[in-house]
Amino acid sequence: MNIRITILLLIFCIVHTANAQPDASSDSITVEILNADRLRFEKKADGSTVQILSGSVRLRQGNTLFSCDSCIVNEGANMFEAFGKVHINDRSVTNIYSNYLRYLLDIRYAYLRGAVRLTDNQGTLTTEELEYDVANRIGIYKNGGRVVNKNSVLTSKEGIYYADIKDIYFKTNVELRDPAYYLKSDSLLYNTETQIATFIAETFIRDSSKRTIRTSEGYYDQRMGRSQFTKRTTIVDKDVSITGDEIANDDASGTAQVRGNAVLIDEKQGVFILANEIFANKKTEAYLATKKPLMIIRQEKDSIYVTADTLFTARLTDLYIIPDSLKSNKDETTAITDSTNRYFEAFRNVRIFTDSVQAISDSLFYSFKDSVFRLYEDPVVWSNKSQITGDTIYLHTKNKKADHVKVFENSLLINELESGIYNQVKSTRMDGFFTDGAIDSVRARGFAESIYFLQDNDSAYSGINESTSDIMDVYFVQGDLNKVVFRSAVKGTIWPITQKNPGEMRLQGFNWHEARRPKTKYEMFE
Repeated sequence: MNIRITILLLIFCIVHTANAQPDASSDSITVEILNADRLRFEKKADGSTVQILSGSVRLRQGNTLFSCDSCIVNEGANMFEAFGKVHINDRSVTNIYSNYLRYLLDIRYAYLRGAVRLTDNQGTLTTEELEYDVANRIGIYKNGGRVVNKNSVLTSKEGIYYADIKDIYFKTNVELRDPAYYLKSDSLLYNTETQIATFIAETFIRDSSKRTIRTSEGYYDQRMGRSQFTKRTTIVDKDVSITGDEIANDDASGTAQVRGNAVLIDEKQGVFILANEIFANKKTEAYLATKKPLMIIRQEKDSIYVTADTLFTARLTDLYIIPDSLKSNKDETTAITDSTNRYFEAFRNVRIFTDSVQAISDSLFYSFKDSVFRLYEDPVVWSNKSQITGDTIYLHTKNKKADHVKVFENSLLINELESGIYNQVKSTRMDGFFTDGAIDSVRARGFAESIYFLQDNDSAYSGINESTSDIMDVYFVQGDLNKVVFRSAVKGTIWPITQKNPGEMRLQGFNWHEARRPKTKYEMFE
């Protein structure tokens, strides 16, 4: 800059300072010319005077610095226009670049056009048009923008940038692309410093493993890999989907907690779990359901419904330690990925319902490998008019239907003829067999006892057979006990019906649990 221009600038600053009022509002309006290669004054048609600066122009208003190739300052209109290589440095933190700037001095508001770029040392926003409120440090774009933060690229039609808190509010056609995931939404709040995305509208997310998330409220912490969804949300991970009113997810540990009307669907297993709280572990593929959980093992007809205080399911191979010699074995690898490599457990107040068979117990273990329901502690199984009890019951299924049942210790079969009248068989061990899900026959072994009501052709009771035998075979027709066959060491008495009170004919341990029996699948949801 030559000496003449320097003197002119000095005189301008002295005059400007002398004419300025001492209040704070006047200071905020004042623009200070720090540098220009050329300066001239020009009078406009309305009588006002503008200053035209060119060549390495630098201006300052308060803590905000401006630079450009050329500039027109119109103090009468409280504004200036800047052209070419425009740069705004706001408090040494936020930098904005563009081809053109119109700046209102009194309200400290900037309108920028052409290759606009805003950066805050965390992320960079690019757009063709940007409004920037210098006083409040807020930037607004309305015709499309792009934010790059490290490896993340976010685009939207509209956006509002809050420089002080590093928040950007994106609106309309929002898309976020990252090597780890893809996001699409109508509205999104993103912090360039914390890298936390806050969801405030319908949002779709897909990560690199093809897991998808659909939500409308919550947040995702990009750095920590943690998310919290506070409105109805669905996460689909391969064959497993989880839906809940609230979901907390941690990618690092692979765990998720689902609360409120939670639904877990395992398509590979054909299993649904409904509960008010579900804990899921992606790494171990384990799921724990509490607060009125219900499991549905789906099939075309007669699906299996299971409820308990707590349900837990995981990989079957995780129940035992794999020897080192088998870890590279092909069969072992197949076992781990096999769809039957799962089990589930149920604890306290276990109830099972199908159209053909119902059961209760205190606890349950089921393996998808052998399709056996193992019922422990006071189990009861019903089929049509028959009830089976024992210390432990194994209910074997085939094609997800009851196939046969094994009863261990204190086995007792009760078949109701009518209210208060029951055929009964008791033994140490009992094996029952089903046809099309209905009980067909039972073999009782070990100190077998029976009370069997004889009926004539008109179904009138004619007598009562009270017998013991080492082995008894019981046969059913359409769910009704039809006959009892004694195989060895038979002892017994046939009583005339008139000599005994049918209501008092009971074997030791008799207990009719009909009141505890699940009646319909709908009560399993209660």
